[in-house]
Amino acid sequence: MRKLLLGLLSVVILGACNQTETVEAESIEIKNIEDIEIFETNQTNDSITEVEIKGNLKTYLDSSGDLHRARYLYEEILDSDRKLDKKEKEAYQEINSLLQKNDENFSTYISTNTLPEGYQNESEHISNYISTLNQYFIEFDDTIDELTDGEISINNLKGIGSTPDIVNGGEQAKIEKFLEEKGIKTNVFE
Repeated sequence: MRKLLLGLLSVVILGACNQTETVEAESIEIKNIEDIEIFETNQTNDSITEVEIKGNLKTYLDSSGDLHRARYLYEEILDSDRKLDKKEKEAYQEINSLLQKNDENFSTYISTNTLPEGYQNESEHISNYISTLNQYFIEFDDTIDELTDGEISINNLKGIGSTPDIVNGGEQAKIEKFLEEKGIKTNVFE
């Protein structure tokens, strides 16, 4: 087991060291996080119309996609030879916080309201997929950050190489098919 973990760690380190692109501080555009609208509502115990759920799914998924694109800028820095400065680290942490809040808000919304026929199970599936993916990325980045700071233990490495079962191409394809059938256009998988 220990050899497997050390082998996986070696692959991660070599992959990071093999980066052909380096990110210069001047080339990083700090995304204006305040411009990203996350999903928020106080609506509970209501019967949601199909128009409402379509719009709310789009808002939830688009904001998740926008936040992932904003995270990418900071991930590029983390993958390079330099650390985030204080302002960048605060922005990165804010993005992660907004991702989690977006997931929590949407999960609460779909669990406390009655959705139209054909939307309850699919909305729960989408919420579970996106929130699991987001949490995995956040935990992965935290583990890599601990590794570079020399604060990592074998227990931290156990989950680094395996993505959650729900996060796979087949599940994403099911979600994309549902969204297409319902006419919901989103940028989340771009």
